[in-house]
Amino acid sequence: MFVSKNNFYISPEEYLEGERVSPIKHEYRRGHVYAMTGAKKPHIVISVNLASLLNNHLRESSCLVLSSDIKVRLEEANCYYYPDVAVTCDERDTSSTEDFILYPSLIIEVLSPSTASFDRGDKFVDYQTSPSLQEYVLITQSEIKIECFRLNESGNWVSQTYGQGDRVEFVSANFSCPISEIYEKVPGLIL
Repeated sequence: MFVSKNNFYISPEEYLEGERVSPIKHEYRRGHVYAMTGAKKPHIVISVNLASLLNNHLRESSCLVLSSDIKVRLEEANCYYYPDVAVTCDERDTSSTEDFILYPSLIIEVLSPSTASFDRGDKFVDYQTSPSLQEYVLITQSEIKIECFRLNESGNWVSQTYGQGDRVEFVSANFSCPISEIYEKVPGLIL
C-alpha cells in the first residue's frame, strides 16, 4: 500500500467515483486514499488457488467467492478494502450490482512484506466492525503458514495457525483442504 501525500479529506462518494475510472486500485480509509501496488507471483498463485478451491466447494450454494477486484465496504470503520479473496452468502450482496460488498463472512489476505503489519493490525481492527464477518485469514507467502482468526460464540476472535502437513479449515464456508493445495505451484516453496 502506498500512502497518499495529500492530507485533505475525500468523501466515500468521491472515492467511489474516482475508483470507477482509475487505472489502478486504491483502498479508502477514513477520508484518505492509498494506492495499491502490484502483487508478486507467489501472492497471485495463492490467491487463485484459494479462490478456485472455495468456488468449487461453494458452487452449489448461494454464496459468492470474489477475488481481489471487489471492494469490501466497512460502514462503521468508514473504509473500503480490496481483500485477496472474500466470501459472502448474504442475499443483499449476492443480488447487488454494486462494485463492493457489505456482508462478507470470510476475508482472506495474502501477506506481503510491505502490508503484513497493517493487515495484522489496523486492517484487522477495521474488519472486525463488519457485523457479518466470521473468519479473517492471513496467509504467509514466503513459508507454509496460515493464521485463521474465528469469531467464537462469546464474540471473541480466536486464532488458529496451520503449517506444513496440516488440513486447513474455514468454518464459515464449511470448507477444509490440505494446506498443500493452497500452496500448490507457489515458486520457491517445498511442499
